[in-house]
Amino acid sequence: MSDMTANLTPTQREFRAAMANLSAGVTIVTTDGRHGRAGTTVTAVCSVTDTPPMMVVCINKSATSHDAFVANDTIGINVLGHEQQSVALVFANATDIPRERRFDDPRWDLHTFGVPVLSGAAASLVGRISSVSLQGSHSVLFVEIDEVATSADSGGLVYYQRAFHGVGPVPA
Repeated sequence: MSDMTANLTPTQREFRAAMANLSAGVTIVTTDGRHGRAGTTVTAVCSVTDTPPMMVVCINKSATSHDAFVANDTIGINVLGHEQQSVALVFANATDIPRERRFDDPRWDLHTFGVPVLSGAAASLVGRISSVSLQGSHSVLFVEIDEVATSADSGGLVYYQRAFHGVGPVPA
């Protein structure tokens, strides 16, 4: 048992194991503004409503980028395609690429939307935080979506059993 899980209750350990069985789409959530540019890999993202278009993004309060996300007020949600696992790993702190170089990849559009948007992502959504709710270890950000771009042929990337898995596009 790792040091991170040694102090968990049995219910917390069982909860984590159960959540490993919940397939989740992989996103890179980004921000930019007065409080700096930041990005992180997130699976705790979902749609809330289409009237108005709104999504929820959960960010761990201990993440180094947490304060920038909340303070900048504008969020980009980049839904990754099956060929973008390497980008997910960069923003999940699973590579040697330092934080200040994460956006050096030429696939990042750093200027068009005010936040970094990944070219070729399955979908990119940009919006403003309409409210923040603090829940346990995370901040739950409600993001009202202003801009949407999709790529129909990119497939998807999901996280299941603590690993990434590609999902192909469904034929029309």
